[in-house]
Amino acid sequence: MADKRRPSALEAAVRERILVFDGAMGTMIQSLGLEEEAFRGTRFADWPHELKGNNDLLNLTRPSEIGAIHAAFADAGADIIETNTFNGTRISQADYGMGNLAYEINRAGAEIARAALGGRPGWVAGALGPTNRTASISPDVGDPARRNVTFDMLREAYAEAAAGLVDGGADLLMVETVFDTLNAKAALFALEELFEARGRRWPVIVSGTIVDLSGRTLSGQTPEAFWYSVRHAGPLAVGLNCALGPEQMRGFLAELARVADVPVSVYPNAGLPNVFGGYDETPESLAGHLGAWARDGLVNLVGGCCGTTPAHIRAVAEAVAGVPPRPIPSAEPLMRLSGLEPFVLTA
Repeated sequence: MADKRRPSALEAAVRERILVFDGAMGTMIQSLGLEEEAFRGTRFADWPHELKGNNDLLNLTRPSEIGAIHAAFADAGADIIETNTFNGTRISQADYGMGNLAYEINRAGAEIARAALGGRPGWVAGALGPTNRTASISPDVGDPARRNVTFDMLREAYAEAAAGLVDGGADLLMVETVFDTLNAKAALFALEELFEARGRRWPVIVSGTIVDLSGRTLSGQTPEAFWYSVRHAGPLAVGLNCALGPEQMRGFLAELARVADVPVSVYPNAGLPNVFGGYDETPESLAGHLGAWARDGLVNLVGGCCGTTPAHIRAVAEAVAGVPPRPIPSAEPLMRLSGLEPFVLTA
């Protein structure tokens, strides 16, 4: 169980300085070159599904390699280490026939991250990814009303994953890479139920993803509309991650920073994937962008998503060191609504 004093320390720290997230877990795992037998280990040697690519399962079969990645990011200067649980929900694990392992995968993920911090100062963020289903969009263009997941299915899956994360020692929970705000609302509802059942709250960060230069999430919202959709949850921070590199992300980040009356987080990819599926943004160039955003008063938490390595995080941490965090604006009490676009009633 996480120390109950740690969240208040985190809330104080994020207002005192710019905090640094770790970098990419998926691309770091890919760099290990693990084959099918590594994912299976002894326990799942006879599992009837192919398991290569189930990165979350490595929490159970190769915990030392996952711990080493966490430790490398912590050594590079990351204040917040995210668990290897992006696809750890029952819904996502169903692709491998491993839905019943969701709680165990998440608990192990948090325990590994906690152990990897060792005596270093820092916090463990329990990662709750978007799942591989969408509650707002039909999977069949010929049947717009069709859905392959319900709100309650998502709520139950998120509740199970989050329980594993906090039982494993997570200090905060990250509802991240949100492409469908209805999925995120199910996650936030599940977290509220968890907090009520446990008799305490954990800080929550909500991070959306703008899928292309249209400036919208996959379910169609602008950054401002997205914020108004999740603002009621009272998150520690709101932000953007994934999909875009820093050059493409700045304008959307600025829009969010203008309206969010909480700290703002950002962790872009190391550029857009090149023709070989790699990422071309160097540690120096990524740090140049994020350092400029910090000096321009746009951010409170920074880090890296796909393609970012410990070298990227070290450069980013150096670039924002000593730069004051974004001042948190006060929000006038107005009616703020959102569909795909924001609506603010001013008179």
